Amino acid sequence: MKILLYNPDNGVTRNFMPHLWMFLLQALTPPGHEVLLIDGNAHAMNEEDLVRFVREQDVKLVGIGAMTRMIAKAYRMADAIRAAGVPVVMGGPHVTEVPNEALGRDGGPRHADAVALGEADETWPQIVKDAANGRLKEIYEPVDDNGKERKPSLQPYPSIPWRTMDLDQFNLIPKFVAPMLRRHGTGWGTFRLIPIESGRGCPYGCEFCTVTGFFGDSIRFRTNESVVNELLELKARASSERGQIAVFFIDDNFAINIKRTKSLLRDIIAAGAQMNWIAQISANLLRDEELVDLIAASGGKWIFIGMESIDSTNLADVSKSFNKPAEYAAVLERLSRRHIHAITSFIFGMDNDTPGTAERTLEQIRSWPPGLPVFGSLTPFPSTPLYKRLEDAGRLTRPKHWLDFRPFQMAHTPLKMSIEQTQTEINHAWVNSYSPEGIASAVNSISDQPVGQRATILIARLCFRGIYFPQMGRWAWTKVIAQNWQTIYSLAKEGVATRRLVRKDRKIRVSDPSSAI
Repeated sequence: MKILLYNPDNGVTRNFMPHLWMFLLQALTPPGHEVLLIDGNAHAMNEEDLVRFVREQDVKLVGIGAMTRMIAKAYRMADAIRAAGVPVVMGGPHVTEVPNEALGRDGGPRHADAVALGEADETWPQIVKDAANGRLKEIYEPVDDNGKERKPSLQPYPSIPWRTMDLDQFNLIPKFVAPMLRRHGTGWGTFRLIPIESGRGCPYGCEFCTVTGFFGDSIRFRTNESVVNELLELKARASSERGQIAVFFIDDNFAINIKRTKSLLRDIIAAGAQMNWIAQISANLLRDEELVDLIAASGGKWIFIGMESIDSTNLADVSKSFNKPAEYAAVLERLSRRHIHAITSFIFGMDNDTPGTAERTLEQIRSWPPGLPVFGSLTPFPSTPLYKRLEDAGRLTRPKHWLDFRPFQMAHTPLKMSIEQTQTEINHAWVNSYSPEGIASAVNSISDQPVGQRATILIARLCFRGIYFPQMGRWAWTKVIAQNWQTIYSLAKEGVATRRLVRKDRKIRVSDPSSAI
């Protein structure tokens, strides 16, 4: 039986990072079945495109996973596939939170033949078996003999065959640039950002977050050996195809157990498995100097930090008091000294926010080492404590906002600003951070650092601005480059001059070895 695993695009960005669940379920599929993968973030499709693919490939079962912001697109694609006569099973955080919606039990249309609730590591093989026999059940849920939810231990962990897997759709190098890079032997003909996990779960329980509800508050870890072997396999693939692979540890808080994280990083270093990697780590855990040293030594380059707000009252309101705004600067300086950059996330529209909150936040950001600030609005996801609180207070303006997804648009009324004012704040923050002037300012703020460090910030900001400002096509990218030509030219000129100096120094050393003494 041919099976398609499909992840819809998120309505904000494309071509960023594939979702791990597809690779994981592919590895967990029983022998005798062929599994195809399509991630809409990398391979955009509409309903007609997807149905055509399903028919041409003679697919017999489609699995769709989606988070809340993707669910409207997921439902549309599922409806089209079911209308073509192919059964659909849906899973992921949103379907787990509101399964009756997908099954049409809430008065709306039915979108799925079956739903997989929670983590599907154990239920997926049974789903495939039942589908092959034409006996799909409506609900699959991982429970023990007493009917209590059971979480997979992650030991042993499925082996994902990264070295042989078709990853062409996930190449982040633009198609019109890749041939030139290959010809010149830069080692950048391909670049892929691959998700892997070292553990699941989070004990913090932030009010707005769905993680604890889905993965639980008890942390489960893979063995160090399992993670190291996966990194070695990815590293071997990158070497064999003369391309680049970076890793995103998608753990909800990679350093939640500092002792264990240090152990893992030491094992990565000892095995020579270092790769450029990104992870999510809360600011409070980055006080540890030894941890940050190990992050740098093992290949850590970017850390995503959910700062959320510079207002301690806001953080207390959403059960995130472990964040200390007074520590933010020291944390970022600590990372910067090891040439580690930060992706800092902020939420506007919290209950203590007032007009001007964006500029107050930007004033702080400008005083920190430059990174990638990200801004969004407070979003009440279903089944979170935040949703329940706002629902009880009558403050939800779009109770089922996910069915009418609007990027960066609020679904509830803030206390001290209007919805329109909040949108203005978000726009102000993005424009000021990612305008040509904002990018130039960030680059120039580290003028004392090597040109490579400044180029990293430039390239990252040019790419990251696409989260808020569309820049998917060649023309859009050409426009972005033209707008930032002065900064690009200045760094390129300095880079060429630096390279010439290095070459000249090498020639002198070769011709006169005594000059090196």
